[in-house]
Amino acid sequence: MILRFLKICLFLMSFVFLTGFVQVASLLGPAFTVASSGNVFKAGAQIIFDNEFKKKTGKSSLGYLKEEVSKNNYRNDINKELKNLVEYRVKITHQKIVKLNNTKELNKDILLLVEKRVKLTHKKLQKKN
Repeated sequence: MILRFLKICLFLMSFVFLTGFVQVASLLGPAFTVASSGNVFKAGAQIIFDNEFKKKTGKSSLGYLKEEVSKNNYRNDINKELKNLVEYRVKITHQKIVKLNNTKELNKDILLLVEKRVKLTHKKLQKKN
């Protein structure tokens, strides 16, 4: 009885692996779900969800997730570069103001206006991050 079961399993597995009848990778996740939880309904739902997701997006769920994360990382890198550039320019402007303030050539009203503008810009940068 056991020998017959093993022969049938071997035949089915050879059919799956050798003919390319079924995509093996798409069955590994649900097979693991059935093996770990014993819930066949959950595994079937997982297969259906993956197939529908692939039909609608043209990508597997893992590939789609990977692409979205890489896009988000790229946006964060651009935001960091912009923040560093603005902070650098504010620092240079502040140094120029201090230098001019020491020589008493700058009008106090202009100095207060520029300092207020620097503070507002700094607050906006902090709110974005």
